[in-house]
Amino acid sequence: MKKFLSFLFISLLTLGINAQINPVISPPPNIKTVVLQPLKPDSYAPIVQLGERLILSFDDINASENIYSYKIEHCDYNWQRSNLASTEYMTGYSTDRIRNYQNSFNTLQYYTHYELQIPNENNRILISGNYLISVLDEAGQVLFTRRFIVFQPKVQVGVTAHRSTDARTISEKHSIQFKINHQNLLLNDPYREIKVDVYQNYDWNSVIKDVKPKYVRGNELWYNYVDALAYWAGNEYLYFDTKEIRNATNNVFKTRLDNIFNTYLYANEARGRFPYSFYPDVNGNFVLRTLDATDVSVEGDYSLVHFSLRYDQNIDQDDVYVYGSYNDWQITPDNKMIFNPDTGYYETRMLFKQGFYNYTYVAVNSDFRINPYKIEGSFYQTENEYAVLVYYRKFGDRYDQVIGLGSTNSKRLLN
Repeated sequence: MKKFLSFLFISLLTLGINAQINPVISPPPNIKTVVLQPLKPDSYAPIVQLGERLILSFDDINASENIYSYKIEHCDYNWQRSNLASTEYMTGYSTDRIRNYQNSFNTLQYYTHYELQIPNENNRILISGNYLISVLDEAGQVLFTRRFIVFQPKVQVGVTAHRSTDARTISEKHSIQFKINHQNLLLNDPYREIKVDVYQNYDWNSVIKDVKPKYVRGNELWYNYVDALAYWAGNEYLYFDTKEIRNATNNVFKTRLDNIFNTYLYANEARGRFPYSFYPDVNGNFVLRTLDATDVSVEGDYSLVHFSLRYDQNIDQDDVYVYGSYNDWQITPDNKMIFNPDTGYYETRMLFKQGFYNYTYVAVNSDFRINPYKIEGSFYQTENEYAVLVYYRKFGDRYDQVIGLGSTNSKRLLN
């Protein structure tokens, strides 16, 4: 267990980015399809403005109607529990039962579906910041955790995406620049009071932390570094859709019924050696949906989805993982692929609820560093979402506020 936790910690040293302690505990095998996202349509990242709502849902495939509770904790900039008392960051109960649960029906895979809105009639969040929600079993032990961010807009953030100006990576990287306008906020020392995090596709592992302004001009902080904030553009995400779980659809080779449904995807080729090809995607996210029923939350069925990848250039013998937001961007034994010498493919299978899912393949080396482009390549044409979160902590404050959010899409490259 100790080795595994160390593995999760080190895996956050991705893309040459500053390390941070990973507060996430992955769910046990019986907990599936954990969703934490805003109630607003077409919103996937668990980032909301103060006063807006998030929904947390998950399924327990033991289907035993266990009593689960949750706990909400305020965290500092580095995702460590802050020193605030719960009454300082929320009203009502910071720990409470999850009262909304229901058994599935008309499904081959039985499960109990749990659902919770944050905030709700029993609590309300008072301040901005990083938050951690933990789901607890009947004994009060933590089953799993998820991060979310609450911001209160006090500054304006303008973000732009560019092609890299480095001739060596001009066809492979995006460079991010932004400006913070704080005309309604007095800053005494912006280099110490302001911290900025940058994300690619809201992937927790992609964060570039504690970016300092290059220039301070009146009420504006400029972060117009030429290539200091550069990301490998990667490739468009692959996808599969099991909304018609009994039939083969796009990217599904065949389905088979064996106690539960089995979904076999077409074998993928490592795309790094091929030219760029456009795939419409949702930047690694997923949407639960079904054509077989009206309420996917309790009528959506599960299938074992079979992945296979031809990757002949793995000279370094890196480990290969199926990667996406379906498991909160985590690297775990569940999404590790195993090389099958009989077929010549890397293979794995995982249980997914009906829906539309994005995924990609990443390599993880012996130092537990994630390489997001080694298998799938990196192309400047790739469409990515880039987000900038602004944190503020003036001298004497006891917590880090989140005071701004800005974003842009690389479909609008400015060079």
